Amino acid sequence: MSTVLVIDDSETVRVQLLRAFEEAGYEVLEAENGRLGLEEMKRSKDKIDIVLCDVNMPEMDGLEMVRLVHLEDDLKGIPILMLTTEASKASKEIGKDAGVVAWITKPFKSEKVISAVERVLKRRKKA
Repeated sequence: MSTVLVIDDSETVRVQLLRAFEEAGYEVLEAENGRLGLEEMKRSKDKIDIVLCDVNMPEMDGLEMVRLVHLEDDLKGIPILMLTTEASKASKEIGKDAGVVAWITKPFKSEKVISAVERVLKRRKKA
């Protein structure tokens, strides 16, 4: 069973993704901002297969969290997908430069998110 970490300040989004991923057979961890997400990644690094992260959050935004993750040798191999209302080209470039593997814009369909996660995990297993 794969484990996904959902980092979003919206409880509604976290619950929607939790339900969808659990129904699809995933284990789900969650955090409500980048700082807590980074702490969870450090605590559960051997368990987390992929991360879904919002950009605009209090305390630490998603792009700052991604930059910090990619400074940590034991975390930078975990793929991170951004799931956000932020769709500017500049933000996407910052994310790509920091190591984001995919960008999904809200509002979203759970099936599309699960499909994107499965594609990334398949590519990772082949590598």
